[in-house]
Amino acid sequence: MIAHAGLIAARRGGFWRGVLIEGPAGAGKSDLALRALDQGFSLVADDRVSLWVSEGALFGRASDVLSGLLEVRSLQVIRVPALRLAQVALVARCGTPERIPEPQFADILGVAVPLIAIDPREPSAPAKLSRALSHFDGDLKRRI
Repeated sequence: MIAHAGLIAARRGGFWRGVLIEGPAGAGKSDLALRALDQGFSLVADDRVSLWVSEGALFGRASDVLSGLLEVRSLQVIRVPALRLAQVALVARCGTPERIPEPQFADILGVAVPLIAIDPREPSAPAKLSRALSHFDGDLKRRI
């Protein structure tokens, strides 16, 4: 399955845990990914993510053509170091988040992945992704 999204990852517990960033065109997905790279995340894919399931876990990667490329809107497409793949541990949907939401999950290819809404233009958005990834990582380990 190809998702029109971005995928970034951070090292947690010895593994790369990915955050799939979803949203409509122009929502700020690539901009959020760019700022997250400055906060210790690594790029996996920008714009299009190939997703598949292996042993009950969801994984994503960039196509060979787009691997290592990140769009910097109003500037250019830049080349950055990228991971080959990462397990998708969190879905971040661009939008207006609730103050304290009930836990939500996205069903992707039959795998339930924790889901958060995030305003990608908030300065704290990369830090929120990092905290959410750490928060849900314990749940992920129990499901594997």
